Amino acid sequence: MGIIRPVEQVKLFTAILFGNEGVLNTAREKLSSALGPVDMSSPVWTWSHSNYYEKEMGADLKRIFLFFERPVTPDLLADIKNMTNEIEGSFRRDQEQCKELKLPERPINIDPGYMTLAKVVLASTKNYAHRIYIGRGIYAEVALYYQDKTFQPLPHTYPDYTGHEYIALFNTARGLTRNGER
Repeated sequence: MGIIRPVEQVKLFTAILFGNEGVLNTAREKLSSALGPVDMSSPVWTWSHSNYYEKEMGADLKRIFLFFERPVTPDLLADIKNMTNEIEGSFRRDQEQCKELKLPERPINIDPGYMTLAKVVLASTKNYAHRIYIGRGIYAEVALYYQDKTFQPLPHTYPDYTGHEYIALFNTARGLTRNGER
């Protein structure tokens, strides 16, 4: 029989797609208010890995990652994903007004995840073969795992997460996590 041990705390992050800096800044304030201070953020990168979001969000999207100082337990991921969905929803615009003003209906996408020394986990509202249901309408997947002194992608890992920039970012964040003993 295995011994049940306390659950390790994890480093929370959000991956944010956006087209407007003002929307990003307001969302960042809301996220910090709910999740605590940001202790690391990525550069703002141009996001051109797919046109999946273009209809709702427009073209010329950017990506930023925010890593939060306070550790959390992994069982909070479903609640955090629902909270980030609510923040996203607060920015949604009326579809007819958007067509008229030529504005995106969905100006921001906020996807939370967490990392440990061994893995990077992403939350999603969409089910698929490699995702596990974690409650409250949310699924989770391991996107990267740590081996040979770096994070490695899996066959199902989103293409942007397989790139050198993202892997280097998560390796850096792992250093913060390691120094913080998470």
